[in-house]
Amino acid sequence: MRKQLCKGNEAIVKAAVLAGCRAYYGYPITPASEIAEAAALYLPQAGGIFLQAESEVAAVNMLYGAAAAGVRAMSASSGPGISLMQEGFSYLAGAELPCVVADITRGGPGLGNIAPEQGDYNQIVKGGGHGNYRNLVLAPASVQEMADLTTLAFDLADEYRNPVVVLADGNIGQVMEPVEFASRAFVPPPPEWTVRGTAETRHNLICSIYLEPDLLERHVRKLEAKYQRAEREAVRAECWRTEDAEIVLVGYGIVGRVLKAVVEMARARGLAVGLLRPITLFPFPVAQIRELSRRAKAFAVVELSTGQLVDDVRLALEGRRPVEFYSRVGGNVPSAEEVLAFVERKFRACAPMEEVLIHG
Repeated sequence: MRKQLCKGNEAIVKAAVLAGCRAYYGYPITPASEIAEAAALYLPQAGGIFLQAESEVAAVNMLYGAAAAGVRAMSASSGPGISLMQEGFSYLAGAELPCVVADITRGGPGLGNIAPEQGDYNQIVKGGGHGNYRNLVLAPASVQEMADLTTLAFDLADEYRNPVVVLADGNIGQVMEPVEFASRAFVPPPPEWTVRGTAETRHNLICSIYLEPDLLERHVRKLEAKYQRAEREAVRAECWRTEDAEIVLVGYGIVGRVLKAVVEMARARGLAVGLLRPITLFPFPVAQIRELSRRAKAFAVVELSTGQLVDDVRLALEGRRPVEFYSRVGGNVPSAEEVLAFVERKFRACAPMEEVLIHG
């Protein structure tokens, strides 16, 4: 293993090359532009292709072509550019084509600003394109995870023959941290179902139209079964000091890092607080949340949006426990002290009575 100091955006590309990615198609946009810059530098050195497309629409359709040929391929963008790719996501999922896309989320709606936010959650996790499809979604909280989860993204894309999105915020994309990379690259052979395969294995790669309702229903049910399998087998989450937690904080990305500090500060003041950090946003860690609800008295979701992740937490709990919500938007990341004040205001009654008397 080799440790390097690099930005999160650069770590994505280096990990992708080591994972066998040999084609990158994209269009620069802040705060994701370093991904395209790094891809232009490293892909040709590895014998791959970098192409700056004329638009994000062109990039996602080039991604379709490379994936259909069996090449590990990726793209990257941020909010407005990801919005333009949504039809392509639907086509890639419908054709069961594996690929990886990084979304380094910025403020919105519209052009918004270039500061970190988490307002792309719904369009990525719920699917902004048409039809019954899902993206598999990974949410890194460090530069090391930007690398590790990119490697995992290519493996999951191949396993489930589906787009996988690495969903990060502007902070994680821009921060510099030490990262350990694999010592050698892995380049898998082209899969048998590519356009170079037989007519039977190619089936829906070139045309995703199903004129007969029964045929389309059969295909959609096949996709549905695949997503249900992912919900059983591909879920990942980090539980931090949850063994005795009466209050569970939930957050991902940069917020997950802030919440770790909140947990330690809250415990120093007598509150039994823990953290659940989803690493896969789809499949969502429903079982883990429900298991924690057996002991925890309440949950609090913190996110950089007006309320998108919180909906999934409430759905997972099905009314078992109350869920409080705290948000910042516009590119503002809450401080640990700010979130701690919110937690104390909402949950001091959850502390043991002697702690309430001492600290209340």
